[in-house]
This record gives sequence, C-alpha cells and structure tokens, in this order.
Amino acid sequence: MRKSYWVGILAGMLVIAGVTIAWVGFPEGNLRATTIPALAQSMTVEEDIADSGQRAIKEAIAKVGPAVVRVDVTATVSYENPFDDMFSDPRLRQFFNLPFDDTPREELTESFGSGVVIDYGGEKLVLTNAHVVDGAEEIVLTDADGYEWDASVVGSDELLDIAVLRIDGDTSGFATATLGDSSTIEIGDWAIAIGNPIGLSYSVTMGIISSTDRDGITKPSGVGTYSNLIQTDAAINPGNSGGPLVNAYGEVIGINTLIARNSMTGVTIEGINFAVGINGVKDVLGQLVSAGEVKRGWLGVGIIDVTPAVAEAAGIDPEQPGAFIAEVFPGDPADLAGLEVEDVVLRIGDETIADADDLIRVVALLGVGTQVEFDVLRDGETLTFDVTLSERPSEQNLVGYEGQVPSDTSDAAGALGLEVGRITSVVARHLGLNSTDGVVIMEVVAGSRADEAGLLEGDVILGIDGQSIESVEQWDSAVAELEDSQVTLTLYRDGRLRFVEL
Repeated sequence: MRKSYWVGILAGMLVIAGVTIAWVGFPEGNLRATTIPALAQSMTVEEDIADSGQRAIKEAIAKVGPAVVRVDVTATVSYENPFDDMFSDPRLRQFFNLPFDDTPREELTESFGSGVVIDYGGEKLVLTNAHVVDGAEEIVLTDADGYEWDASVVGSDELLDIAVLRIDGDTSGFATATLGDSSTIEIGDWAIAIGNPIGLSYSVTMGIISSTDRDGITKPSGVGTYSNLIQTDAAINPGNSGGPLVNAYGEVIGINTLIARNSMTGVTIEGINFAVGINGVKDVLGQLVSAGEVKRGWLGVGIIDVTPAVAEAAGIDPEQPGAFIAEVFPGDPADLAGLEVEDVVLRIGDETIADADDLIRVVALLGVGTQVEFDVLRDGETLTFDVTLSERPSEQNLVGYEGQVPSDTSDAAGALGLEVGRITSVVARHLGLNSTDGVVIMEVVAGSRADEAGLLEGDVILGIDGQSIESVEQWDSAVAELEDSQVTLTLYRDGRLRFVEL
C-alpha cells in the first residue's frame, strides 16, 4: 500500500513536469514506469498532420495533373484603327488627304490557355473556357508528356464561358480527370490550380476556397456578368484560363476563368481569382456535346431573394423561402401566363424554389418550349399558373432588354400612339386604385392621336368604345379589331372617370 502511494506521487510530479507515463509489462508480471517526453510526442503528431496534408495534396495533383493540357489557339480577330474615330469627320480626312475606309480590319493572333481531359460517354474530350478558343481557326493541344495534338471545338457556351474540344487521333493513352461536386465545397477548403500560366507548362499553385456563389462579376468583354463563381486565392495567371480547380481529393470542382487585378478605382488586387463551378458545367455538357450550343429556358422576369428589406416593403414574412419577382417583362412567358410583380415563386414543376438562384437554374435546365406549373404566393394565397418557357436571349440582346410585345398587336397599338402595361399590385397602390383591372399608359408618342387628345403617362384605361378592358391581352385584342377612325376611351385619372375621343 505504501509503495503504491509513492508511485502515484511520483507519477503526478512527472506529469506536472511535462513528462507522460507509460506502463511497460515484463515477463515476471511486474510493472515498471517509463517516461516519454510530451514535447516529442506533440512534435510527432504535428509532423504526422503535416505529412498527411502533403500526401493528400500530392495525391490530388497526381490524379488530375496528367489530364491537364496546354491549349494553343490561332485565330483571326477584327479590330478598329484607333485613329478612325479621331478622323471620322470627312472634312478632317479631306484636309489630311486621308482615304475613307470603314472596312473592319483583321489580323491573325496566337494565344494560349489550359484545358482538362475528361471521359464523357466513353469519349475523351477536353474542357476549357469559351473565351480561350473564341474564333479559333487552329487548336493545338500539348499533353503532360510534351506531345502535340490537333483539336476542334465540339460546342461552346458564351454565358457559362465553357467550351468542349475533341482531340484528333487515338486518345486511348490520355489520362482523364474526375469531376467532383461543387455544391459541397466550403470556405476554407483546399484549392489547387493546375495549368500553364504565362506559358509555363504544367504549373501547380495552391490556396483555399475564399467564397462560393459569387454573382454579378462583369465579364472582361463588358457584355454580361458571371454568376455562381468560386472564388479562390490559389494563384491564377494568364494561361491558367480553362484549367481545372481541384479539391484535396483529386476531383475537379471548377474551371479557372477570371483573374481580378485592379478595382474600379485602380487599386491593385492580389489573390482574388474565380472559377466556373463544375456542377454548372455538368448541367450543360450534354447539350454542348450533342448540339454544340446551350439553349436555356426563359421566364422573362427580374428576380431577387426575399431579404428582410424586401419582405417589409412587400408585406410578407421575412423567413418566406422563394424567388421574389421584382420585374415582369411585357410579352414574355411570365407576363403571358399572368405572373405579377411581388409574386413569390415557391415551386416550378416538382422543384421547390428556395431563392432566386434556384429559379434561374431550374428554368434554364427545363429548356425552350417546356410547359410547366408555377406555384406562387400572392397576397397570402398560393396560386398555380401554367407557363410555357421561351428561349433565353443572348447576352448582347439582354443589354437594355425591356421585353417583347406580340408583333400582331404592335402596329394597331402604334396607330393610337400609346403603349400600355399591366397594372400590378405595386402600380395599383402607386395610383391609388382598388383593383388591378384595366391597363396603364406607359408611354405617349409625341404628335400622335393620343398626344393630341391629351392622354398622359399614368392614365388608366378601363374601356374602349364601351368595351370593358381588364388586361393587356384584352386591350391588344380590342385595338387590333378597330375599324372606325374615331375611338372613345374610358379613363381614370386623379380619382375621376373621363371619356376621351381619339
């Protein structure tokens, strides 16, 4: 008993001194105390952690690296002489004896980027950026072993900035990369970029995921914006475009596409780089391979998330999931189906809509011409609408986009010299109306019949030649059938009804 007592005291003193105790057995059945320095044990754990981390990174690089290729592109590009604008005045050209030639100039350019080989349906194809191969006349790939291969564009998507290339020749010897799941990445995860920065073949950099789902990033062309980008501080430079962003498991989670170097105020930026999430690429890969392009569904609305500020302004629950409709473009599918500003989209077909990104993704994937049910929340009531989706306009056409009005009614409406719009709940409140019946005058053409009759923007048309008007569709139909040169409109302005002849 006494011996056990002193052994316990000794053990306690050794622990206090920073020494750990291990009991070692002997054949005789006796126990002997031995000491292991705690510092040495701690160092071993840290070294093991560091070693395991390094092994994971090296293994990830080994899995994807052999599938990365350099992409050299020869293309013809058009450009304008910088002095053309300066001497655009014919008098200046005559004074300086300069010939007038507005023919677009073209020149042959060479550029390079990166790509990654994947297996799709048993065929080995290359993923890269659309801007890397834009206008390509010749594409040459260089594999990890230094061999060169001719390639051609299978399909390209400007919106996502993704292109698929087909390799000419026997591709059986090519390594392929595994595509991961970009929806599972988290801030702080390791990120590895592999590519050919500034022409340095097979270069590897590492960092972390800095952010996910970055939206509204303006494209270098100035036309359109990126959405759902992955932000990383893994070093990316010109030449990395089109190369893979890889996780610690050796899976491709993104395609490197954009580098931030300067802010709007000219401040130098470092460590802010972006990649297209691989899930978005997988969504359109089938269309790119089979059709060479991506045709996305289009609803024709401007949408935002239900934020506390939006909820307060619209009088809805701030915890309400869904996509809030902030704008409805006239003549587009949402407008034709009866959706309105301040509707909250809750469901599309079998898909529950949690936010604006959900709506964009689901509508795009449903495709052109799809007829689908929309559940929306309006004034506390859930309503269902049948919507037939159209095709999403191009990035260029979306600049200043205002919707499309059916062509068979535009001439008739133009004859009166006014343009009308739907009375949404927002418009009704603004005008002090008790209902959304009728149409509101959006524009009056100067010098037109409507202008001469004194009609104003904001006037509400409730009837035409004694026929009640409750919607834009009824207005279009009534105007299209007009035969008499004289028309009597029933108007509501400043709380009073008026009858105006045109």
